[in-house]
Amino acid sequence: MSRAFVKEDDSGEAPIIPPRAALPPGVTNYVTPRGLELLRNELTELETERSLTEANRENDAERTRQLTILNGRIAALNSRIATARVIDVKGQPPKQVRFGATITMESLDGKNEGQERTFTIVGVDEASVEDGLIAFVAPIARAVTGAKLGQTIPIKLGRDTENVKITAIKYTDQSDSKA
Repeated sequence: MSRAFVKEDDSGEAPIIPPRAALPPGVTNYVTPRGLELLRNELTELETERSLTEANRENDAERTRQLTILNGRIAALNSRIATARVIDVKGQPPKQVRFGATITMESLDGKNEGQERTFTIVGVDEASVEDGLIAFVAPIARAVTGAKLGQTIPIKLGRDTENVKITAIKYTDQSDSKA
């Protein structure tokens, strides 16, 4: 058969739809109010992008590929939003580490002795290590969850284990924070 009668994109592979942040099977999709707002904003942006792509008639093959990716991303995002369980931090115990807590912990031994780390425990979709936002399913978040103010607990960091003391716990409504 001559290639003259075959569309170029017929031999192309199916587009790859990037996965969302990992949420282990069976784990409740906890989010902060800010996290839910971020998900809804992302959905609005994707729907706008899809509308623009649908209107573009320049290259049908590329348009179809982009729409497939956008529709897959929108479906995954809608699923995340539908399963989201918003946790109001105002109801969390003020002297115990739970979802939504911003904690400060001090290393008591090892090569990091005296070093302080501060981070906030958030949902998987709003986690950002650079911004100090750690997913509640991350090993360090799981290790400190349930700890009380002033408590010393062991934390596994790679191959090393060090003892840390919880020196501060605070819960703030992050809905005013910038994304």
